[in-house]
Amino acid sequence: MYPRVGLARKAGRMSRKVHDRVLLKLIGRYLRAGVMVDGILQPSTEGTMQGGPLSPLLANILLDDFHKVLEQRGLRLVRYADDFLIFVRSERAARRVFDSVERYLTGTLKLVVNRDKSCICRTAGVEFLGYQFHGFGGQIRVSPKSLKKFKQRAKEILTRNRGISMRQRFRELRLYLRGWIDYFVLEQRKSFTLTLDKWLRRRVRACYWSNWRLPRTRLKKLQALGVPHEESYPPAHSGKGPWRLSTTSGVHQALSNTWLQSQGLFTLEERWSELAPKRRTA
Repeated sequence: MYPRVGLARKAGRMSRKVHDRVLLKLIGRYLRAGVMVDGILQPSTEGTMQGGPLSPLLANILLDDFHKVLEQRGLRLVRYADDFLIFVRSERAARRVFDSVERYLTGTLKLVVNRDKSCICRTAGVEFLGYQFHGFGGQIRVSPKSLKKFKQRAKEILTRNRGISMRQRFRELRLYLRGWIDYFVLEQRKSFTLTLDKWLRRRVRACYWSNWRLPRTRLKKLQALGVPHEESYPPAHSGKGPWRLSTTSGVHQALSNTWLQSQGLFTLEERWSELAPKRRTA
């Protein structure tokens, strides 16, 4: 669903909630600023720029009346800005509510419903704000899309050709991982965080191995970290890639879990364990 209501109508609804004239004036200028299309400035006559920081805030204000109407009807609703889920007991009820909601959004609020994202379906498998619901009881898990983005971002931070130290990589990784797990702490499986920690450690070991590059450097580093010559020589002179060699016993012995944590590697499971019980008892 995308807000496409006229500027005057939107400003009127905002003035019911926002009473600061200076702020309202600033928002009005933002809405009337226009947009660049192929290098040409086009005037703004309706709606807000999609992807802009103000769009979800204005959508949240605009949909307040919609939220109250659904509550008056006794419908169960979950909403965040302009994204929402409505829960009913049967497919027949879902189709009736869908048609009614669409009429209200398009007729009363003058909004455009995004048909690609709007659908009638069972709770299991539904994705919302990066989470996915599973099972009859609606177990909450990190969605496959969110997990894919997580791994892509972690790989970017640990890319060997960035020209920065491992200490700096750990610092960037820690900031990202902490923010990520703080948001996805509603994930209900501890085993999920343990699996991700295992994947991260392997990725970090591969990063170290890539940075050492030359066989003599790898041999020297492994022996300096306490690996005997007979165990350090084979992986140091192997022609296999870093990802494959990151699982060998010599590399594991040198870059142990404890050693990686001492270097500053953030642990998702520990942070999840700190926050999850508090969220569940709240």
